[in-house]
Amino acid sequence: MLELFKLEAEGQTAVLAAGILAVEKLERSPETIEAMMRAAHSLKGAARIVGLEPAVRVAHALEDCFVAAGRGQFDVGPEHADTLLAAIDFLATIASADDALSADASWPLRADEIVGRLARLLAPVGDGSLPAAPSPAPENIPAAAVRAVDARLATESSATPAAAPEADPPGPVEPATVPRPIEQADRVVRVSAESLTRLVGLAGESLVETRQLRPFVDALILLRASQIELCDTISAVEERFKTDEVATSAQLLGLLAQARERADACLASLMRQVEDFESFARRNEDLSGRLHHEVIVSRMRPLADGIRGFPRLVRDVARSLGKQVHWEVLGEETGVDRDILDKLEAPLSHLIRNALDHGIESATEREAAGKAAVGTIRLEARHRAGMLHITITDDGRGIDVARLRARAVSRGLVARQVADQLSELELLEFLFLPGFSTKDEVSELSGRGVGLDVVQTMVKAVGGTVRVSTQPGRQTAFTLQLPITMSVIRALLVDVGGEPYAFPLTRIDQILFCRHDDVRTVEGRQYFERDGISIGLVIAAQILEMPTTQTPPDPMPVVVISDRGQQFGMIVDAFLGERDLEVRPLDRRLGKVPNINSASLLENGNPVLIVDVEDLVRSIDNVLMGRRLSRVEFERMAEQARQRKRILVVDDSITVRELERQLLQARGFAVDVAVDGMDGWNAIRGGQYDLIVTDVDMPRMDGIGLVTLVKNDPARRDIPVVIVSYKDREEDRLRGLDAGANRYLTKSSFHDETFLHTIVDLIGEA
Repeated sequence: MLELFKLEAEGQTAVLAAGILAVEKLERSPETIEAMMRAAHSLKGAARIVGLEPAVRVAHALEDCFVAAGRGQFDVGPEHADTLLAAIDFLATIASADDALSADASWPLRADEIVGRLARLLAPVGDGSLPAAPSPAPENIPAAAVRAVDARLATESSATPAAAPEADPPGPVEPATVPRPIEQADRVVRVSAESLTRLVGLAGESLVETRQLRPFVDALILLRASQIELCDTISAVEERFKTDEVATSAQLLGLLAQARERADACLASLMRQVEDFESFARRNEDLSGRLHHEVIVSRMRPLADGIRGFPRLVRDVARSLGKQVHWEVLGEETGVDRDILDKLEAPLSHLIRNALDHGIESATEREAAGKAAVGTIRLEARHRAGMLHITITDDGRGIDVARLRARAVSRGLVARQVADQLSELELLEFLFLPGFSTKDEVSELSGRGVGLDVVQTMVKAVGGTVRVSTQPGRQTAFTLQLPITMSVIRALLVDVGGEPYAFPLTRIDQILFCRHDDVRTVEGRQYFERDGISIGLVIAAQILEMPTTQTPPDPMPVVVISDRGQQFGMIVDAFLGERDLEVRPLDRRLGKVPNINSASLLENGNPVLIVDVEDLVRSIDNVLMGRRLSRVEFERMAEQARQRKRILVVDDSITVRELERQLLQARGFAVDVAVDGMDGWNAIRGGQYDLIVTDVDMPRMDGIGLVTLVKNDPARRDIPVVIVSYKDREEDRLRGLDAGANRYLTKSSFHDETFLHTIVDLIGEA
């Protein structure tokens, strides 16, 4: 019963909050008041069933307010919104408690306070009556609705305080145009998430198994062709015997005729079987496809379920900032996978807060710029090209690209001469770096550079992408491109070294054929030009450590991929076409396999590996920059490496990374570098290091996660780890040391000998 109460409370408080926000925008209507009255009444009855007395009292007080409004005795206005929302928040808090029946000692007192505030809204004026509603006749509640309210009041007045669950209002409310916001015509059946997940997996396997019928159909078609050739051969032999001048045996002709007859019968039977089997395969594949689609749809939830709290978020944050903002949603009924919807709330709320704080101007600024005083934040969701597209747009000041360029230089993320050459798209990528912010001061809303990093981390985790576009002085738009479901992906199959590999289509920029004559070599690295952009070129077999001896064909099949502004072309042996693949995670005991994300099965039952494009880009970058050696080169240099102690530097800032590398190399150490925690962990597992230097805030895997992996690995737990971070608070230092780090330094240690002294203290001289 408590679980049912929580589910009902979630829906009813959403109805109440939506109604209050509509009232605050002066969108009052009889339907809105009636919906809130019903929600408060239902919530009161549900709370009484499970014995939550504080919730019963607050819901009853809310209902009194809406009943009075329905009878025209009280006008619910924007000035009452804070009090009513506080009551709704209290009910939501009780409903979301882990064990609501173990009542918080403060609940009764808070309920008394809220009931008192609601009662003051209904306090009579000097003549002893409630304040009259100033609304005109069109705002009046229909007579039938008023009769239902009066009937409900009469029913409640005759009941005792400890009455059993309340009955529904006597008789239906007329006219029929009065909506019931939370009622649906279709019957709803609740299914556990685990059961539904297993069902999706089985449907995906059924889809794969059914497609294995296709090779049988193809084989039968080939057999039919062979049978036709046999019949033609027998016919030719028969014709030759008939036209030959040599006398032929009647018995031989009879045998040939008999063979021809049997071959014709076999062919007729075979053709019928092929047609029947092909029809069966087509029907079966169609059935499995529809089954799989239906199961995927059953996993879908409307986007509205995940953004119920956003109107309230916009309202509260805008008020705290002294801004006027209008919230719009387009496509709120768009279906979203349950797993993705559960992860969307945090990144979307970050984007909305950023739009409110950074984007939307104050009313004075907007009017001075010739805009409406009220800003607009719009969330739009739709399915397009097999993907879910969610766009959050604000009509604010936009992003100052010049200031962003200066900020990147001042933070030491890029040199001035390099920053001047970066395009707007490349500069906007800095917004997603951990700890990067365009604000100089830290506030409760922004300034720490965490929000957009959270957004990109979540999007990448589900195999999607995020991009930003801006028009200075007009708008900023963030677009999230996400898979519609996480159980099946659309992928491009390629041949690399005789093995199939799958690239998710969402992570491919383009595929093309590149001629040998179009390839240029600069400083030992190969490039080709595409739309005025130089794209680094590598052989896929080299990155995936596959044997390759053949010369690439001319023209060469190339898959162009990118991440965080880095774009590379991978030369593959052949394109094998597109497939829908059921995603199967790799066994956890394998750990993180470099460059591989998951696996699947092809129609013939053969396994195929699905690549991790983000990891692949890091590996390509390491190869082109000469930071990662092949196994042969590593063994060749192993003896030389033993003469000097080897250190791995892990930092996502190229400036810090190069500074640490130069300091350590100048002291005589051999140094390798990694661009983030995941890249560092791959390097640690593939090499031998005497010490690790790592940052804390990095994409994909932070420094704390890297330290934890190292210290939990029996073969590597004795490797000393030094954390070097901008964070100098005591709690940050303790967090790093608790994870297992041997030392915790701030980046100010570069200015003296502290950094090098620490390294020498831990492992000695180079």
